[in-house]
Amino acid sequence: MAHALVRAASRLLGTPGAFLRIPVAQPHCIGMNESRRRLSHRYPRDTWLFLTWHLAGSIPQTRRQPSGNLPSGKGFVWMDRYLDTTRDGPMHLRQEPIARVVQASLHRGVDLGHYELGAYAIMANHVHALLLPKVAPSRLLQSLKGATAREANRLLGRTGEPFWQRESYGHWVRDEAERGRIARYIESNPVAAGLVRRAEDYPWSSAGERGPGVATSGDAARTSAHATSDCG
Repeated sequence: MAHALVRAASRLLGTPGAFLRIPVAQPHCIGMNESRRRLSHRYPRDTWLFLTWHLAGSIPQTRRQPSGNLPSGKGFVWMDRYLDTTRDGPMHLRQEPIARVVQASLHRGVDLGHYELGAYAIMANHVHALLLPKVAPSRLLQSLKGATAREANRLLGRTGEPFWQRESYGHWVRDEAERGRIARYIESNPVAAGLVRRAEDYPWSSAGERGPGVATSGDAARTSAHATSDCG
């Protein structure tokens, strides 16, 4: 399984590209760590963004990768492999009600006009999503992470505790070929992690929503989003 993950990540990063740490400041959103830094409101228009964010505490401080590796993509490979193979730390997204909240919030962002949604996968402790932003990435992350943190903490019977790690990781997609590679990487992540045999068998993903033999996710049935709302 670990070798499959490394091979998939290596194919994704076959050409060099930067992965950016994206801290999001949300002091008014319960369940989020605070930061004074924000992702700039200046961003490339009509460019797809590959985002990854994970649960607070899912990567212990003692296991953090060297920060110098991240821009080359090696840090991202390390992080994703660790999250897919670890048996330690929180795994809240395995719980169907919480996975459903995150899935609904992803679709709600489309309804709000924040982005177009491409491939996505909600794993046990992290989320991959390919988005075409229509608003500043800092704003769409506030909505995605803030609303889901609040509702997930309610389902877990707790208040005021960090749910998501403050930082997210983003990569601006350079062309359609890379977009295709990233989409395949995202949708095959549950397969590479050993969770299912076929991508379409994983319910908390764009492949699972489409079902077998369907080329696009435009008409996929959407989960009710009544439990999520804008944050700010």
